[in-house]
Amino acid sequence: MDIELLNDRDVDFLLYEFLDTDALLERPVYREHSREIFDAVLDTAKSIAKDKFANHSHEGDANEPQFDGQQLTLIPETKAAWDAWAEAGFLAAHYSLDEGGMQLPETLMRIAMAYPTAANASTAAYGFLTIGAANLIRAFAASELQARFLPAMKMGRFSGTMALTEPNQGSSLADISTRAIEQADGSYKLRGQKMYISGGDHELTDNIVHMVLAKIDSAPAGVKGISLFICPKFLVNEDGSVGERNDVQLAGLLHKMGNRNTTSTVLNFGEQDGATAYLVGKPHHGLLYMFQMMNEARIGVGAGAAIIAYQGYNYSLNYARERPQGRPVSNKDPQSKQVPIIQHADVRRMLLAQKSYAEGALALCMYGSSLFEDSRSAASPDEKESAHELLELLIPVIKSWPSKYGPEANSLAIQVLGGSGYIREYPVEQYYRDNRLNSIHEGTEGIHGLDLLGRKVLQKNGMGFNLLMEKMDQTIAEAKSALALADLASSLQVGSSTLSQVTENLLGLLGEDLELALANATIYLDLMGRVVVSWIWLRQALVASAGLKKSADSEQESAFYHGKIQAARYFIEWELPQINMQAKILMDHSDVCYAMRDEWF
Repeated sequence: MDIELLNDRDVDFLLYEFLDTDALLERPVYREHSREIFDAVLDTAKSIAKDKFANHSHEGDANEPQFDGQQLTLIPETKAAWDAWAEAGFLAAHYSLDEGGMQLPETLMRIAMAYPTAANASTAAYGFLTIGAANLIRAFAASELQARFLPAMKMGRFSGTMALTEPNQGSSLADISTRAIEQADGSYKLRGQKMYISGGDHELTDNIVHMVLAKIDSAPAGVKGISLFICPKFLVNEDGSVGERNDVQLAGLLHKMGNRNTTSTVLNFGEQDGATAYLVGKPHHGLLYMFQMMNEARIGVGAGAAIIAYQGYNYSLNYARERPQGRPVSNKDPQSKQVPIIQHADVRRMLLAQKSYAEGALALCMYGSSLFEDSRSAASPDEKESAHELLELLIPVIKSWPSKYGPEANSLAIQVLGGSGYIREYPVEQYYRDNRLNSIHEGTEGIHGLDLLGRKVLQKNGMGFNLLMEKMDQTIAEAKSALALADLASSLQVGSSTLSQVTENLLGLLGEDLELALANATIYLDLMGRVVVSWIWLRQALVASAGLKKSADSEQESAFYHGKIQAARYFIEWELPQINMQAKILMDHSDVCYAMRDEWF
């Protein structure tokens, strides 16, 4: 069964109705563009995704990368996909025209990247990582280093990674042990080991540029002593040509449950004389710099989770429309024709839940991308600051909520297919396995809960949180004036008030008992996620309601808008009320889990 990548009508809805991307054309940086150019770029991305990425999603999963101790092997289709994506210019699409890019807005770039992810998340990851690494070099590295590495990364001759995690510290970056020793020529020698490095070795490109966190000798303890380095697989000559092999060795591959065609590696830096590396920016500022790549990656991981959920939804929806089984419960005639399973109420329940998760998550990530764009190109400094602070608050939600409920949507897709759902002849079991990794990529849910409650809500005296409350209030007021949505607006108003009360309560507890206040931070993250996604759905419903009035004569358009409104109603009526139990746990300062002792397990 062939299914489309995403949904063209929904992409248009997100870009031009929900976000009003046309308005970006009024900004000086995008005045040379047009709606036609944007559409042509997305058509190219979709075409490459269909032709070069979709053709080996299953093959890459069934034939994962192999390493015999000397040679690493990927299926050849991976290289063809990389080359096609690079040759089309997508690795540099967000760069300015003067820099050889397409000068694409962030929202367009996010959708362009969505197509190969929908077609083949594993192969798409190589480009995703390279763009992030190049952005880091572009933002913080010295001009000489930019000149040496960026042209080849933009062209696809070099790829990139982020190398943070070590075997004995996981997410506790304060405890990394990789060391950097300064040399007479100003370069450094790295010694240490990194693991779970996606794309850490392969033969897709002439070189791999690792962005490595390490500590210079005599650096301060903890995160204040972390520096950032460029450490290439092969040294690069001043003219940009590839030189001799650097002292970076592949120690082995890790074998994952999903995303198998993306190599996951253990890398040894400095087995012999030390791996030559170059300091990025100032010493001991590495974690601050890396947060740029990490935050970009967090939005990307959330979007990836939403997109894989979307594909599972698309597939199970088509299957439900085509698969005959059973009869309506009111039909007692065993001789009557079986009906497609979409006619069974519980199947529609599962499809509607998937739609609310997948489309809600994608809209959330697109909204986050629009905030990122506004933080760079909005008209005034105040608008840029507001967008930045709201995005800072929402990043833990944007990363974690789709990563939690995207796999839940994929699980429901498996259920819709029944026995066909868990066999490898159908793609939905792979979607689930691929997506399950996203709740761990770029920080677990627990880490983002701590970040949200312990840092982001308090940041700049709560500026981001106050902005979120104001924007929700505006949407609620607008929806209350629309008779068909007034009840949903009232429900969101209650949810918003609950979030505000819980937040105020927990902030008070932070000053009294930090450990207890943060013990249930993951529940707080989920509660905020439910409220925020309800707000995103109400915004979509408002747009759809206006669209209905303009499309009364189009049955197809009317059905599309009704579907949006019904998904909003499902989410706000079925999912949002679950915050009531969560709010009670948080408001009561429940210590049930916190007080549990090791020896009681």
